[in-house]
Amino acid sequence: MSDALALAVWGSALATIAEEMGSVLIRGALSPNIRERRDASCALFDAEGRMVAQAAHIPVHLGALPEAVRAVRAREPRPGDVFLLNSPWAGGSHLPDLTMIEAIADGARVAGFAVVRAHHADVGGMSPGSMPQGATELVQEGLVLPPVRLVREGVMDDELLALVLANVRTPDERRGDLAAQRAACAAGANGWRALMARHGRDAVQVAGTSLLDYAERRAVSRLQGLEGANGTAEDILEGDGVTDAPIPLRVALRVREGALHLDFAGTSPMVAGNVNCPIQVTRAAALFVLRSLLDDDVPTNDGIARPIHITTPDNCCVAARSPAAVAAGNVEMSQRVTDLLFAALADAGVDVPAQGQGTMNNVTFGGAGWTFYETLGGGQGASAAGPGPSAVHVGMSNTRNTPIESLEHAYPIVIERYAIRRGSGGSGKHPGGDGVIRRYRVLEPCMVTLLTERRSRAPLGAHGGGPGASGENLLNGEPLPAKCRRALKPGDVLEIRTPGGGGWG
Repeated sequence: MSDALALAVWGSALATIAEEMGSVLIRGALSPNIRERRDASCALFDAEGRMVAQAAHIPVHLGALPEAVRAVRAREPRPGDVFLLNSPWAGGSHLPDLTMIEAIADGARVAGFAVVRAHHADVGGMSPGSMPQGATELVQEGLVLPPVRLVREGVMDDELLALVLANVRTPDERRGDLAAQRAACAAGANGWRALMARHGRDAVQVAGTSLLDYAERRAVSRLQGLEGANGTAEDILEGDGVTDAPIPLRVALRVREGALHLDFAGTSPMVAGNVNCPIQVTRAAALFVLRSLLDDDVPTNDGIARPIHITTPDNCCVAARSPAAVAAGNVEMSQRVTDLLFAALADAGVDVPAQGQGTMNNVTFGGAGWTFYETLGGGQGASAAGPGPSAVHVGMSNTRNTPIESLEHAYPIVIERYAIRRGSGGSGKHPGGDGVIRRYRVLEPCMVTLLTERRSRAPLGAHGGGPGASGENLLNGEPLPAKCRRALKPGDVLEIRTPGGGGWG
């Protein structure tokens, strides 16, 4: 298919199905994290396991999904089967992200795959919310699921569901969120079958292949415009949750013959704590960075990933292997890899924005019969185009905030203050965006876990712009480490001050 108009129509048709999947999910979910924050992603894959369309959801989810579909295809799915997985060694990102994959039935054939990944507020493990500080092996972080059939040829496996729910702290909420994922997968399957009914199976297959090839051509063309670019960058993570020792990250970037080569030689080996990430999360960061260089009209699918080539040392923290803990890798390592790649592009002479907040500011509460998880926005870096926006999620996160009314209705927490952190953006011709201040007062005994970054190293400015302010974590006015877990009593007040973005010029 070479007709540009036809490609645009097909691209919109497939993306609309993925967006509708997301709408079904958020309307049906019980947890504020999925229903309000929309910490979930939806995509469509063809029968060969290639992502042909995605909704504009979470970058770190979507870039990592192809490995999950590959793991499911290795299980020889039958039409109508629905798989559930979260294992990072089978395409998962971290354990709270439960991925549901339906093999779309077309008679006796599998026509494609409808995929929904959603962050659940608890999947067991050593800490409420399953985002523990101090975990040193994966099994401490929660229930580990390789690809397992939750639905066999259209029939739910109630015993498997019961097993999953028996290993979480909030089974009723998990049941509801899983049902919403199931409905979203069904919406995707129905949309795919509707396209086949209208246009024919072969036409849908040709359209998907053409969209993949088109996205690849656009990505290669953009890279050809950067031919010969070379850049290097170094950065650190501020400890792994076990110790505060800095974790060095390095990358060498080269653009050759329309391909982006990324070599992470010199990056730290796997560490004891859970900031390690599986290779698919690193690949997702690379896909996000390349996608940011492309025009908005380029469809986001597996074609963009084809010209990306990644090399990592053995047992590297950005290509972690079993039994590594990875809960913070998906959220914090992914952000730092993104910063690292943009810095390498800047070193190669590509004009990129100043650094944004560079963290997801993970906050997890858990008490008797309840768990709550959210991430917080901060400042985006400024650019040549203008100031950085304030109070937004940046990099590999694209969630909304949790409305105060929803949070206070569902949990024994009062939000005493929620405001923009004025003056936290870096100075410059174009100032960086400001972070936020979020102050929680707990009403019941509970545990809080923080997994945050940019608390000691501020986001950098660009082209002479000043750095953004680093973040701060406070409990009853006293500083807390970037990564910690604390028991709280009624009346305790936790305040999070998120980083600002760097200034430009």
